Amino acid sequence: MIIFLYALRKSRYGGKQKLNKKIKLAAAGLFLAVILTGCGESPELTRFKNEMDSFCSDISEIDTAINNVDASSESAVTEVLVNLDKLDERFQDFAELDFPKEFDYLEKFADEAAAYMTAAVAGYRDAYTNENYDEAAAAAQYEYASENYSRAYKRIQIIIALLHGKDPEEIGLATQSEPESSPSAPQ
Repeated sequence: MIIFLYALRKSRYGGKQKLNKKIKLAAAGLFLAVILTGCGESPELTRFKNEMDSFCSDISEIDTAINNVDASSESAVTEVLVNLDKLDERFQDFAELDFPKEFDYLEKFADEAAAYMTAAVAGYRDAYTNENYDEAAAAAQYEYASENYSRAYKRIQIIIALLHGKDPEEIGLATQSEPESSPSAPQ
């Protein structure tokens, strides 16, 4: 490309009148190659972007399905738990995602998000289905599950912020370790 521009400049300002055909073809080929490869975007980055888009779309759809469950329905608990299982499965898939080398440092957040979501789903399942709990114990279990659910989503928000080149702390997302709410909570 630079050779082509240099040769073009020379031809306009007193250089050779004719550009060498090989230079023209090489420059045109290089220009076309740059255009067709998305200005240098690697297939690995394209794959990663597509997988991120798919993950975000999937969790948005699952979240919508959970929010659309009729709480007065007899099948409400089952519907919520089925959707939470789907959500946990997507988070696990996300944790298994092979991040490009330049984003390797984000894998720990994906792993933490998956661990927190698994703990959240287990906690919600326990709160909704354990008939041995009294109301206070069920409420405590629900609170524990909700904290883990929030932590899982916070990790995803941190990943997205960093991918967009933003400092998570500037947009209210601290990246420091959070206190454990139980011995099984991930660090």
